Amino acid sequence: MNKKILLSSLAGGAALLALALKAASGRTRRPEGPALAEIDAFVAGQLKRLNVPGAVLVIVENDQITHLRGFGRARQGGEVPGPHTPFVLGSLTKSFTALAIMQLVEAGQVELDAPVRRYLPWFRPGDAGACITVRHLLHQTSGLPAAAGWTPLADFDARPGATGRQARELSALRLARPAGAAFEYCNANYNLLGLIVEAAGGQAYAGYVQEHIFEPLKMYHSYTSQAAARQAGLAVGHRFWFWKPCAAPGLPLPSGSLPSGQLISCAEDMGRYLCAQLNQARSGEGRILSAAGVAELQRGAADVAFMGVPAGQYGMGWFVTGAGQDRIVWHAGCVPDFTTYMALLPGRRQAVALLVNAGHFMMNPVMTELGGQVAARLAGQAPAPGKLVFTRWAPWAMRLLPLVSLFQVAAALRWVRRWRRDPQHRPHLPREILLPLLPDLLLASSLAPVLGRLGGFLQLFMPDFVCFARVSGGFAAVWMFLRTGLALKARRGSRPAAGKVTGGLDAS
Repeated sequence: MNKKILLSSLAGGAALLALALKAASGRTRRPEGPALAEIDAFVAGQLKRLNVPGAVLVIVENDQITHLRGFGRARQGGEVPGPHTPFVLGSLTKSFTALAIMQLVEAGQVELDAPVRRYLPWFRPGDAGACITVRHLLHQTSGLPAAAGWTPLADFDARPGATGRQARELSALRLARPAGAAFEYCNANYNLLGLIVEAAGGQAYAGYVQEHIFEPLKMYHSYTSQAAARQAGLAVGHRFWFWKPCAAPGLPLPSGSLPSGQLISCAEDMGRYLCAQLNQARSGEGRILSAAGVAELQRGAADVAFMGVPAGQYGMGWFVTGAGQDRIVWHAGCVPDFTTYMALLPGRRQAVALLVNAGHFMMNPVMTELGGQVAARLAGQAPAPGKLVFTRWAPWAMRLLPLVSLFQVAAALRWVRRWRRDPQHRPHLPREILLPLLPDLLLASSLAPVLGRLGGFLQLFMPDFVCFARVSGGFAAVWMFLRTGLALKARRGSRPAAGKVTGGLDAS
């Protein structure tokens, strides 16, 4: 179920972005004055509709930040998020990890087509693990299943070496498909790349990123440590419960997943980062990567598809949709209490990033859609209409389902009384005993992921779903057996039992 949700999110987001940029084709105008005001008003309205507590928007053109605006509050009763307010980046981190790898490639310390085992000799997942290369990890085509990257997000082991300890557990894993066969988004790919950075670069991943990316780009308000970010005023994250944001100020970060989604930055620093990506990784007079290296990072290489429908490509830490003037290079990020988005419009020399201090698993496709709409407005055109309004209905549907269950119980008890009162109307096995179990089976099936290995991940990213599954799914599982027992007992025509239940109404 979760794999399908993730793939549909990526496919839907990619399709929407392609439509937005197709609509934006034509003469590009630089957003100034009223145009920026319109973008701000649009973003403010969408954030209000989504119940987002706080956010910050940054827009880049050519080699400079042209607009930066905060919305809402960085914390309850606090200030509006500013240029230096830190936010957790989520999967935007992957582009930083890919950049680090490409730096090591150009330094001759890593080879893209070398087996992962050259740098991590202990890495042995399944019989085909020897075939996985560094390039496969970057393109998300290693064959590692998506769930392998979800479970570590609920592991809050903060001791040094957490990434390595968690990665070693992959040795007992069977690959979902042969290496290089197809794209499958998996955080574990980028956690392994973080370990390769350490092995080839000769220092901890956090230290490498700080020294070789943050400092050269003058990203002085970006962090690899949650503690340091909190001292600098880290925005308070919120978790959505039935689309209502609830502050989660004490939620820790899974340090073992730092290379795939736990870096922390602010709007101004992300503006600097996007400027570098637009300008062939230039930082002032220097360069942190060659022009060819940047092009390789942003080149779509692995086809992304959902149920056979093409939905763009994946490069190295970036999704790619469109071509030529309409090409967009983007990524979204989601952790339990933050959601982020960034996009490059290389043909227009523009870029945008949006950082939000609230999260939920279903916020990822919503933020991708919102980001695509902002990108279209940035290009001076009307955005494609939103397609993901249904995500607002899902929490309401979950609230109503327990009422439906209670209605089922009341109706079933009424039928049981009738069956016991009139033996001629005893229930038929397929139609009145087995078929009514299908809704209960469906509800009870929601317990499977909650009680399985993904339970911790779901509790963090979808707490409302877990609450629903435990209450409604658990009730359905119990009621399914009770109802079947009552129906079978009525079918046998147990007259004395019927008299006790109905208070003598069986005297017909």
